[in-house]
Amino acid sequence: MANLDNAVSALVAEQRNLQDKLKQVEAAISALRIVSHNSRGGSLRPKRVLSVAARRRIAAAQRARWAKYKAQKKAA
Repeated sequence: MANLDNAVSALVAEQRNLQDKLKQVEAAISALRIVSHNSRGGSLRPKRVLSVAARRRIAAAQRARWAKYKAQKKAA
């Protein structure tokens, strides 16, 4: 029975060791998350949503820019 008690106490000690390592890993992960959030401006902003009309205006402006570019290219 002494061998069994020694094995159980060794496993309990290993469990404590692993729990301590897990706490260190969790602390490192949370620190990295904080750093990554700070590098993006400090807070997470919701994604902007454009209306259909706004997308159409942007697309029309881009088409006009391309047309102007292509016209200049043909003239040259």
